Amino acid sequence: MPIVFFILIILLILIILLYNHLIHLRNNVHQARSVIDVYLQQRFDLIPNLVEVTKEYSHYESSVLEHITELRTSFQKDKNIEACKELNSQYFNLIALVEDNPNLKASEQFINLQKSLVKVESELQAARRLYNNNVTKFNTQITIFPNNLLARLFHFQEFSLFSLDGEKEVNIKF
Repeated sequence: MPIVFFILIILLILIILLYNHLIHLRNNVHQARSVIDVYLQQRFDLIPNLVEVTKEYSHYESSVLEHITELRTSFQKDKNIEACKELNSQYFNLIALVEDNPNLKASEQFINLQKSLVKVESELQAARRLYNNNVTKFNTQITIFPNNLLARLFHFQEFSLFSLDGEKEVNIKF
């Protein structure tokens, strides 16, 4: 009888350790996602400045600029990847407009904004890599045996990798 009790105690300890490990990995994913949200917010906070500077030098359709503002507001409310994808698409259109306007490139205000955008984009790419790395580790751990048994028991779900369909790598050089 004592040997059965000892085996049960060891098994319980292993389950607790494994469960805590999965919780740790899941928390890493959540933390990495929040870092992405911070950098996206920084990027989106720069968008109104970019829109204002662009308005001064261009006759870009106001409906597009209004759409960007609406998407930014939508993302701030929902924080979902779909809103982010649409906003990124419009953001890259705005960047293309800026690249085509030589007068805008010479503006001191724009040059400072450009430096901020380059820094935020670099940090955002690093945050995405960290998030995807953490997601891959977590997803691997909840799908391998015997972890998958415990993961199923405690309803751990796989996370999706952060990818923006159709997004090209950002190379802001103006």
